[in-house]
Amino acid sequence: MQKRLFLKALFVLAAGSGAAACWAQASDKPIEWVHPYPVGGGSDAIARKLAESVGAQMGRSFFVSNKPGGATNIAAAYVANTRANGNIVFTGDFATLAANPHLFASLPYDSARDFVSVGLYARYPILLVVSSKVPASNLDEFLQWARANPDSANFASSGVGSPQHLAAELFRERTGLKMTHVAYRGGAPAVTDLMAGAVSFALMDASTVVPQMKTGRLKVLGVASPQRMKNFPDIPTLHEQGLKDFEAFAWQGMLVPAGTPRATVDALNQGLAAALKTQAVIDFYANIAVEPWFSSPDQMASFVAGENSRWGKIIRERGITLQ
Repeated sequence: MQKRLFLKALFVLAAGSGAAACWAQASDKPIEWVHPYPVGGGSDAIARKLAESVGAQMGRSFFVSNKPGGATNIAAAYVANTRANGNIVFTGDFATLAANPHLFASLPYDSARDFVSVGLYARYPILLVVSSKVPASNLDEFLQWARANPDSANFASSGVGSPQHLAAELFRERTGLKMTHVAYRGGAPAVTDLMAGAVSFALMDASTVVPQMKTGRLKVLGVASPQRMKNFPDIPTLHEQGLKDFEAFAWQGMLVPAGTPRATVDALNQGLAAALKTQAVIDFYANIAVEPWFSSPDQMASFVAGENSRWGKIIRERGITLQ
């Protein structure tokens, strides 16, 4: 018995040494963090904060490489065709992994085979927000108004197939409302028109409307999450207002190219876990209404598969496409 335990311990020690050696092979170069959105946005700020913090936790140098365009497809193709040498990571999100495989007839990458999950790191709560011109202060009043004024029930999103658009399509399905989609090129112009009353409502991620939430320039009727937000506990959930089990949110996690050694994946996951526990990162997230969200590699892979199936169904049923 003691001999077996000794041999088992020896095997574990050897495996750990191998993992460290594998990681060391790539440690002479900085790690490129490919981000599929432009410099200056909220998700870019998170990537840069995490690159700094994860790097500090791991004793490695990270740099963020922005490759926007093509609804994240440009960045995804770049990573999918990069050698899996442990020196590159990628911001994987709702678009790349859940929506695009169903929105596009063909893609320059295979979301299921070209990437390996490292871990989730951010959850973006989605809020039901309405123009100040809409005479509603809760979900029930809004539904009554929208049913009485179907020609005015137009909703904004940050783009066709975006999390905000698909959340609204799920809202349409669950409420039976007749409503018109107005797609914008990003969240900022959508919020501008919403404040002006050019559109009546939106299901928008909280990080996009934080300033308007704080000043009251938009009315927030509810959050599409099972629980209230920690930083905005006065905002009720849509679930508790009668829209049972309604849940929609945007999310992001870290990916690496397929073929990256498991030891590297595990080391990155551990660095990500440590970074998300630091007070600096916790405070940074709270300031922009984003929730830290950590998972193991396997948990992320399972979650992504579920999101792909869930939102693919909505996309097919609504006939939503991108070219």
